[in-house]
Amino acid sequence: MTKLPLSVFIIAKDEQDRIPATINSVINWVAEIIVVISEPTDATVAVAEKLGAKVIFNNFQGYGPQKVFAEKSCANDWVLNLDADEEITPKLAVEIQNLFKPEPAVKAYRLKIHALYNHQKKLPLLPAGTTQVRLYNRKFAGFKDSKIHDSVVLNSGVAEKTLCGSVIHRSFRSYAHMMDKINSYTTMQAEDLYARGKYPSTFKIIYTPFLFFLKCYFLKRYVFYGIEGFTHAWIYSAAKTLRLAKARELFWNHKK
Repeated sequence: MTKLPLSVFIIAKDEQDRIPATINSVINWVAEIIVVISEPTDATVAVAEKLGAKVIFNNFQGYGPQKVFAEKSCANDWVLNLDADEEITPKLAVEIQNLFKPEPAVKAYRLKIHALYNHQKKLPLLPAGTTQVRLYNRKFAGFKDSKIHDSVVLNSGVAEKTLCGSVIHRSFRSYAHMMDKINSYTTMQAEDLYARGKYPSTFKIIYTPFLFFLKCYFLKRYVFYGIEGFTHAWIYSAAKTLRLAKARELFWNHKK
């Protein structure tokens, strides 16, 4: 198979168990896979290299800065960003390959990123998830240098298109892992709120868990995941509340 003039870049830390699915979903049809690693304590480096990826080390300064570094490390102008807990479905792989016959007409593409829990084998009829610009020509777009909000910004006047296939997202290994990840991420979110002077009101903390549960369970379609979706919706709403509580704590501590 002729490989596309496309670089895939992935940022990771300890992902020896999950990154193989990510790399294997693209290795046969892309020209390059770049894995940017920060302070690994497991065998992620050896696993990634064995599967054919190029590993680069870089100290973690935040999600945005790490993705900017990875993006700049790519050899091709066309790049595809994946997280180490994601994988391209066969349908999306074919769709992307068809874009390069001979050259994508649009310079930025949104991908549908759908949640799948560890014990599940396939997506529900109406899966939960988001759409994000992940496939783009870096001459026309690129990640912004934000520690928390890592997203691609398009140059002025650049059009985008949403592809039909899915990216499978297995975000948590277990509930324990979920809570560890939420604790770390909400701390960074709280620090961001504090840095921007966003003091959360008492009223906002009261309504946030209920509002975000309803948003997650119904609007984000976690209702279609059964009891697991119900549980994840409550944890999601608790995380939204925790970041506000941590931000208030920072304001209180700095008043002492």
